[in-house]
Amino acid sequence: MNQKGVIFLSTYPNVNETKDLISQLVSIPSPSGSTEKVIKFVEDYLNDLKVQTKRNRKGGLIATLPGTNSEEHRMLTAHVDTLGAMVKEVKEDGRLRLDLIGGFGYNSIEGEYCEIHTSDGKVYTGTILMHQTSVHVYKDASEAKRNQENMEVRIDAKVKDDKEIRALGIEVGDFVSFDPRIQQTENGFIKSRHLDDKASVAILLQLIKRLIEENKTLPYTTHFLISNNEEIGYGGNSNITPETVEYLAVDMGAMGDGQSTDEYTVSICVKDSSGPYHYGLRKHLTQLAKTNSIGYKLDIYPYYGSDASAAIYAGHDVVHGLIGPGIDSSHAFERTHETSLDNTEKLLYHYVLSALV
Repeated sequence: MNQKGVIFLSTYPNVNETKDLISQLVSIPSPSGSTEKVIKFVEDYLNDLKVQTKRNRKGGLIATLPGTNSEEHRMLTAHVDTLGAMVKEVKEDGRLRLDLIGGFGYNSIEGEYCEIHTSDGKVYTGTILMHQTSVHVYKDASEAKRNQENMEVRIDAKVKDDKEIRALGIEVGDFVSFDPRIQQTENGFIKSRHLDDKASVAILLQLIKRLIEENKTLPYTTHFLISNNEEIGYGGNSNITPETVEYLAVDMGAMGDGQSTDEYTVSICVKDSSGPYHYGLRKHLTQLAKTNSIGYKLDIYPYYGSDASAAIYAGHDVVHGLIGPGIDSSHAFERTHETSLDNTEKLLYHYVLSALV
């Protein structure tokens, strides 16, 4: 225990399995628009558990666990798509210009290793750098703006012009993924790109596995949507059954100045850029946390939207909510702690076994 009372110990039996599952998920490139491999990974995981699944036309995956009540449904969602980029321009000097996928700044990927995925299945490695990187050459190396004009990909290939790049099969529109640099520390931290939202996907998969292993019968038929377009705004706005009453997004809790979210508790969002989440569901989640001694924090995310808010914008008549593990440095090099994973998993477990709001 540290001086603030945070316990750096595994607090539920499968925490190491959850962290290893996160490591596997973040290591599969899946920028929005190119998620087939990671969806197949999740599909295979659920098929091994004999869980009923189906694909939607957008490429997402829906798993269903039958419940005692089949007339009123729940839906939980987490997303496997991540931030990334596309080749915007094949430059004459043998470098690539990028166009970003998702909401993040160029400064957060400066110096990052990346992969370029061609349309014919080839993969090339590279590094994202400022054009004016060398301080021995460029006087303004530190002051130049980190933007689309100045940042580029240096390909790990012997190319000196655009013709030689294209000879490799690289072209405008090819996807670019970022090296997650996943690490697990001995005192329970896990740090990586793309914990948003693959940490929550792993938690949902572990939740489903636990329910099956414990032979639990849910009170309501419950769907688990693994969405694949959340980072661009519309991953969870469809395939919601007419019977669905409650819709809970499981995504990251954002940390920073003025936020109450931390890396050790489950964050329950009360409001984001879309407006307040359902007050009754929020109170229900809070009461479940209190009753079951689950560490939680209430918070507002000012520059945030979720699959649940996308569902509301799409016109679905559902009670909507948002919870998730606390993630430091969101949309950059992220970090959380196993106690946050633990508290999130516990709250979800008790939630899916509880009565509707």
